[in-house]
Amino acid sequence: MARRLRPVELDFVESAPLRLVFTAEVSAPPKAVYAALADDVAGWSCWFTGVARSAPTQGGMGREVRLTGGTRFTETILAAEPDAHYAYRVDTTNAPGLRALLEDWRLAPANGGTRLRWTFAADGPAPFRLLLTLARPGLGRAFRESARALDRRLTRA
Repeated sequence: MARRLRPVELDFVESAPLRLVFTAEVSAPPKAVYAALADDVAGWSCWFTGVARSAPTQGGMGREVRLTGGTRFTETILAAEPDAHYAYRVDTTNAPGLRALLEDWRLAPANGGTRLRWTFAADGPAPFRLLLTLARPGLGRAFRESARALDRRLTRA
């Protein structure tokens, strides 16, 4: 059953009780990476570990995401700056314990490609925050694998 989360804005990325930040470099230029993030929402299931289905909503201002384990999210896009910044908050989910979640993607040119910085900003009760902190290595591995898969997808295109 979907629950409504606390609506947060972009400043939550700095003030969230839990912030997990991951970085990776890909050989594709920021323009191509941004297009994969923001324009090809349905394509996320082809490269982002754990995403089974993703679809744009609200005329491109929102997303519906389903993870392979059955977790579902409805999201609102908060930032869409071509080639530089893409961010969204989760509005509803069936994930237990979550009170607020914002994911922030920053792109910067680096070594002929793109440096990705993904910030996972969340709020929930102390046991939930502890669980996510313990899951940090797994989330980092999933992010790095996803970045490599995205890079392969973009270099083939």
